[in-house]
Amino acid sequence: MTLSKVDQIRALLKSIETGDPAPVAVVNEAKYVQHNPQTHEGSEGLALLFKRLSKTEPRVNMVRGFEDGDFVFAQMEYDFASRKICFEVFRFQDGQTVEHWDNIQARQGPNKSGRSMVDGPTEATDHELTETNRSIVQSFAETVLVVGLFEQLEDFVDADTYIEHNPCLADGVSSLRSALLSTNDGERHIDYHRVHRVLAEGNFVLCVCEGQLEGVHSSFYDLFRIANGKIVEHWDTTEAIAPRDEWKNDNGKF
Repeated sequence: MTLSKVDQIRALLKSIETGDPAPVAVVNEAKYVQHNPQTHEGSEGLALLFKRLSKTEPRVNMVRGFEDGDFVFAQMEYDFASRKICFEVFRFQDGQTVEHWDNIQARQGPNKSGRSMVDGPTEATDHELTETNRSIVQSFAETVLVVGLFEQLEDFVDADTYIEHNPCLADGVSSLRSALLSTNDGERHIDYHRVHRVLAEGNFVLCVCEGQLEGVHSSFYDLFRIANGKIVEHWDTTEAIAPRDEWKNDNGKF
């Protein structure tokens, strides 16, 4: 039985914990493009790398995994001496993965509503609405987050049911609005500049953006759950992007 792309990536990432070399076969290392600026490209075979990492007793758990054509996107829990939450994105070609992006943040919380960074529904539904939901999030990101038309926030977000997993916020549109409107010396505290990619399966949509958090060049990965045409739940990670002279590969974060 052939494993789905999501299950192949689940096994690949789990091998960081187990050291099992077999799942690494899903990676075409001859074509593999690494977009994590902190990771050398081609410096060490993945099977050897994962075997070495497994000796540090890491813990790896895929909380959510989704498939969008040639892409798999997943929300992960990692414990490498410290607990992290990460979004992983892989691109497949001819049955193997050939490209990788990620966004990792220290685990924090629970937030003001008692929610963790990962709890909530995990299975995609409403597959027939994938493209509609992708369009909703694309429009929300471009109109509200990037352009800053915050008066349109409730056109996209369900004010009555919105659930928030960001460790610094709380449920409800008012908390989200306050965070987006917050400024430092006239500059937005959270400042989205560009939408790079929107991936979707059913009612789950991941939006990959670039911008600044408190003036620091950052990448924003936002996962949304859509119901009845509006955003009803949100998970995210934010990661500072290392200065260009500290990058260990030339492929770029995005």
